[in-house]
Amino acid sequence: MDTPIYDFLVKYASSAVLRAHMPGHKGKAPVKELEGLYSLDITEIKGADSLFEAEGIIAESERNTAELYSSVASAFSAGGSTLCIQAMLALMKMERRRVIAARNVHRAFLNAAALLGLDVTWIMPEYSGGILSGELSLADVEKVLSASAEPACLYVTSPDYTGKTADISALAELCHRYGARLLVDNAHGAHLAFFEKNLHPIALGADLCCDSAHKMLPALTGAAVLHTSCSEYAPLLKQAMSFFGSTSPSYLIMASLDLCNRYIAECIRGDIAAALPQIVALRESFKGRLVFAEGEPFHITVKAAESGFDGTELAELLRAEGVECEYADSELVVLLMSPFSSDLDFVRLRAALESAVAGASRKSCIRPIITPKLPHMALAIREAAFAPSEEIPVGEAEGRICASVKVPCPPAIPIAASGEVIDSNCIELFRAYGIKTVVVVKK
Repeated sequence: MDTPIYDFLVKYASSAVLRAHMPGHKGKAPVKELEGLYSLDITEIKGADSLFEAEGIIAESERNTAELYSSVASAFSAGGSTLCIQAMLALMKMERRRVIAARNVHRAFLNAAALLGLDVTWIMPEYSGGILSGELSLADVEKVLSASAEPACLYVTSPDYTGKTADISALAELCHRYGARLLVDNAHGAHLAFFEKNLHPIALGADLCCDSAHKMLPALTGAAVLHTSCSEYAPLLKQAMSFFGSTSPSYLIMASLDLCNRYIAECIRGDIAAALPQIVALRESFKGRLVFAEGEPFHITVKAAESGFDGTELAELLRAEGVECEYADSELVVLLMSPFSSDLDFVRLRAALESAVAGASRKSCIRPIITPKLPHMALAIREAAFAPSEEIPVGEAEGRICASVKVPCPPAIPIAASGEVIDSNCIELFRAYGIKTVVVVKK
């Protein structure tokens, strides 16, 4: 597959053109190690196209992405899935749709809701991993959709941070039966389209979804894509993204998406086929010693507490063996691999896990997981987010109204949303995830 953005940058970098334009580094790096990157970093010069008015090399690369994902349209983001989430919700705002969301959203969703002045109807998942993982009940979704007197949309996060996926096909059928749109935060699932069975939300019926290519594919941090399966949204994607996106998007990030297209077209299916047996073998080798969470395979999530260990201790032992985890708390350890992980990577991970399990101390009792509950809403999200506020210790926060979302990051899943009254359940969760202060509305 052709790579028009990358090819343009390489050609320009090798030319003798005097760069009388931005950026100020003029293609020269302050240190030798970064010379290759700086020479490729440009702005919207002639021939380089423009992200939010794309009709040249960027538009061509985006069409390649749409072809690979079988979407009606795909739009690049150099601002991560955060920008894509903002754009999806802006489109719903344009249509005056009621926003219904599964509670295990990323912080970016709530920030966008505050900026757009959205009121959110929450559906609480049946949580199985603290605030990180839960299952959305179809019956609960139908109950809310059937009771809505106005056009609606359902927003879900799938896969979640532990790799657990929702039943997107069933949710799409349910949404469309009631005239609702399905929006999916697929930030952790850009690779799902390329399994033997296509598991990508667009293939399963989602109307809009975002992929963080940088999370699961060989793309630079901040590289993401907004997809739609609806022809009516195709011409509106860039308009919605331009409300929030930088007017100076990184060409290095866009070039990495461009190169990612070629990787997908030529390599990813073979890499997935090679990696899956290794993941199965790794899980099998710890049978009876470690409990793994169910989900898409590249999220290797160890249920540490259920296995009789402290997750933070396991993570430290893995770090000592040269393995840095994606996330760890007392309950879970998330080990994030990808189709780009090598055979040696899997060998090293398996050996490090063996060493960590052998060296970790067994827990005599498992601390029960604190199940999140939906706090009482006292103010609108936007009203609370932009109200005068103060930061106070968590121990003094019960009964106060949350102003700014305070999250464990990662995974950045809110415990209390702006406008909600912080209750004893929130306090327990704040403490469990190591959050010591919270920003509340001033009295």
